[in-house]
Amino acid sequence: MKMVSAAKYARAEKDLKVAMPYGLGAKVRVRLKSVTNIQKITKSMKMVSAAKYARAEKDLKVAMPYGLGAKAFYDQAEIKGDNTSPNQLLVAVTSDRGLCGGVHSNVCKAIKGIMSQMENTADTKLVLIGDKSKAMLSRLYAKNILMSFNDIGKKSPTFGDATRVAQNILDSDYKFDNARMFYNVFKSVISYKTTEQQIHLKESIMKSEQFSVYDSVDDETVTNYNEFQLASLVYFAMKESATSEQSSRMTAMEGASKNAGEMIDKLTLTFNRTRQAVITRELIEIISGASAL
Repeated sequence: MKMVSAAKYARAEKDLKVAMPYGLGAKVRVRLKSVTNIQKITKSMKMVSAAKYARAEKDLKVAMPYGLGAKAFYDQAEIKGDNTSPNQLLVAVTSDRGLCGGVHSNVCKAIKGIMSQMENTADTKLVLIGDKSKAMLSRLYAKNILMSFNDIGKKSPTFGDATRVAQNILDSDYKFDNARMFYNVFKSVISYKTTEQQIHLKESIMKSEQFSVYDSVDDETVTNYNEFQLASLVYFAMKESATSEQSSRMTAMEGASKNAGEMIDKLTLTFNRTRQAVITRELIEIISGASAL
């Protein structure tokens, strides 16, 4: 029995070596088809992102006066925030969609860096705009999340979306001493910068020394303007982030398509070599059989 099994094993091993090219060729063929389909998807996503980027850049130019006007007021009034206060509010501006490089992770990384530097984060609250920031930050700081917003990124951000975020922040029961918003500022098609923007409440504005020059401004006017400028800042940040996201996704899909093309070339070469090896082996067997006859 042992001798018979040894003979069958030797024959099976020989047959396996003959059959290996066939199996390898099938695997390479399946993988080649899969990578080709992925390349088609990435090319389509690049075209869609290019169209959305052109629209987002156009909308950003319209939204700039809102954000720049609110920033100019803060600068002229010389309003300063207290970053050492225990009651901190951190706002992350992202979206619900991924496949756009490090746009969302950079915003979350900035917030994680601030949280790690604090001795006690129990009183620090997070406002997360977009599911991506919620997914990244809820693992470590689930108890710190004050509120979150989704359905961001599927369509172009509107002033109504920013108003909803700003109103929820102002209506929340959490009383913060200092607030900061983190978002990506669009620089070019291949460049963006994660930026920190201070957010001030009415009390901080009224305490400013430079604000005393506005003698005729009453409390109601300051309240209304503060609500408007907060919505304007959020709107501006959402537009900047949307433009950065689309440009980054376009660049990422271009790189993915290029990598898929290189992989297709390598797999095609491997497949052709495997197929040639099978054909050569079969020709050798046919010629050897004919010579034996």
